[in-house]
Amino acid sequence: MSELPVIDIAPLLQAEAADPGKRAVADAIGAACREHGFFYVSGHGVPPALIERLDAASRRFFALPEPVKDEISMARGGRAWRGFFPVGGELTSGRPDLKEGIYFGAEQPPGDLPLHGPNLFPAQVPELREAVLEYLPAMTRVGQAVMSGIALSLGLAEDYFRTGYTADPTILFRIFHYPPGPADDPDTWGVGEHTDYGLLTLLLQDGNGGLQVRTATGWIEAPPVPGTFVCNIGDMLDKLTGGRYRSTPHRVRNRSGNERLSFPFFFDPGWDSEVPPLPYAGGQRWDGQVDFTGTYGEYLLSKVSKVFPHLFEQQQL
Repeated sequence: MSELPVIDIAPLLQAEAADPGKRAVADAIGAACREHGFFYVSGHGVPPALIERLDAASRRFFALPEPVKDEISMARGGRAWRGFFPVGGELTSGRPDLKEGIYFGAEQPPGDLPLHGPNLFPAQVPELREAVLEYLPAMTRVGQAVMSGIALSLGLAEDYFRTGYTADPTILFRIFHYPPGPADDPDTWGVGEHTDYGLLTLLLQDGNGGLQVRTATGWIEAPPVPGTFVCNIGDMLDKLTGGRYRSTPHRVRNRSGNERLSFPFFFDPGWDSEVPPLPYAGGQRWDGQVDFTGTYGEYLLSKVSKVFPHLFEQQQL
């Protein structure tokens, strides 16, 4: 069991604006955002069969030899910033993570805009393409629903974000594979302590735990809960609320003795959106971070460049 609340968001997916259940859901989300910045989401409507297909296809991909996986390496994705990276290829908190993964985003035609373009999919696992392209719009709907609950919890109109910040959201999706690590090695971290830099993260976990959340009383586990996603607040929503809603440090350590898969989906403001604080926001973030001004795309590039510095330099973004 986890100390984090499980919130059924089914009422937020209903079209009826006057649904009385929305207010209760919004209040629960607001309390969770203030207390931990983390909660579980149930009642999301994503078909279990889709999740099973995504999991199975992902396992097939990561079982391939590395030279085969490298056929869709991020270096081949160019400015679109898509594709595979090997274990140690990502630096979340300034040191190599003990995981490998694939980067995806909205499927788009080739172009010059950074972090936009076509995804790279493995020819050897064609079902992965089908599952990912079905998963992205399903999770976008969940992200919009959660943000409508956040808007209500802040005393804003239900569609406040959907008609503004996330009218054309930036969506990024990752599939991470954590090889088994020594259970007794304190330095064996899948991902070091960090906060997410966007608006909202929705995480699907497999049956092996490893996610930990920092609270005022210490670290707590956020174990897998069947039928749910873990939802957490990113730095941008913390900024927009003036620190009222918390972007909380978290980390991953795979101590199960098994491989671990996780599927983080990042739901963020539109690329060209300005990101001023919300009308009432005041105060500052818990870490004293200086406010950012400009578009969300500029902000995102400044963050992503630190995760893959060598790739960033090669692409001259």
